[in-house]
Amino acid sequence: MVLIGTVAYMLFQIVDAVSNLVLRRYRIDVRDNREARAVHTQVLVLRRIAAVVIGVFTVASMLMVFDSVRQFGTAILASAGVAGIIVGFAAQRSIATLLAGFQIAITQPIRIDDVVIVENEWGRIEEITLTYVVVRIWDLRRLVLPITYFIEKPFQNWTRTSAEILGTVFLYVDYRVPLDELRAELTRILQASKHWDGKVNVLQVTDATERTLQIRALASAADASEAWNLRCEVREKLVRFLQERHPYGLPRLRVAQIADDLPAGDARSARERSPELA
Repeated sequence: MVLIGTVAYMLFQIVDAVSNLVLRRYRIDVRDNREARAVHTQVLVLRRIAAVVIGVFTVASMLMVFDSVRQFGTAILASAGVAGIIVGFAAQRSIATLLAGFQIAITQPIRIDDVVIVENEWGRIEEITLTYVVVRIWDLRRLVLPITYFIEKPFQNWTRTSAEILGTVFLYVDYRVPLDELRAELTRILQASKHWDGKVNVLQVTDATERTLQIRALASAADASEAWNLRCEVREKLVRFLQERHPYGLPRLRVAQIADDLPAGDARSARERSPELA
C-alpha cells in the first residue's frame, strides 16, 4: 500500500508540475490573451480530470492488496474503464456533469477570463471546475453556476473569438441640434480618449419621434472593460457639449398657443395671457 500511495503521490505531483509549467508560459494578464485563456481552460479542466482518474485507480489498487476485498477491488478496477465510469456516474445522475466538463475542455464555449452575460449579469469567468463555473460579476459578487448550464442554456460570450467590442451610446436631442457639429465633437472626444482603439467612429440618427431625435454614437474598444469606460466618457462629454454649446439641442416639450383663428374677444384674452403672441 505504501508503494501504491507513493506512486499515486508522484503522479499527482507530476500532473501538477506539468500543468503549472504550461500555465506559466501562457499569461492571461495581458491585453491580447485569447490563446492563453484557451490553454488555461484546457489545462485546468484536464488537471482535475487526471486527478479523479488517478484517485480511482489508487483506491482500486489499494483494495486489491487485501484478500478479503480483492474481488471487490478487481470489480472497481475493471469498472474504471471509460464505459464503466460512464455507467457508474450515469446511475448517480453525474454523467452529464462529467461530460459537460469534457465538452467545455474540448470545444471551449467558455474560457478562463471570458466576458459573459449570464442570468442578466455581466461578468468574467473566474474558475471552471468539473461540476461548477464561477463568474465574477462586475461589482465583485460571484455567480456560481453548474457546468451543465453552459452546455444546455444560451448565454452571451463577448470574447469568444476576439476581445474587441463595439460600444453604443444613445442620446435624445431636439430637432434643431447641429448634427455635423455633434459628429465632429464625437471625433474629437474619441481621438483624445485613451479607451478608443482608433477603428470605429460613427454617429447616426437612428430614430425620429414627434418630440426628439434618437442619436446613436458607435465606437470600438479593445475589450469590454475599455468599451464600458469609453461609453461613459462619450456620453458625459456629448451631454456637456450640448449643455455648453447648444442648449437648444436638449430635449424639450413645446406648447404653442394659436390665436389667429379665435374670435376677437378670445384673441384679445389670449394676448393678455401670453404677451409673446401680441
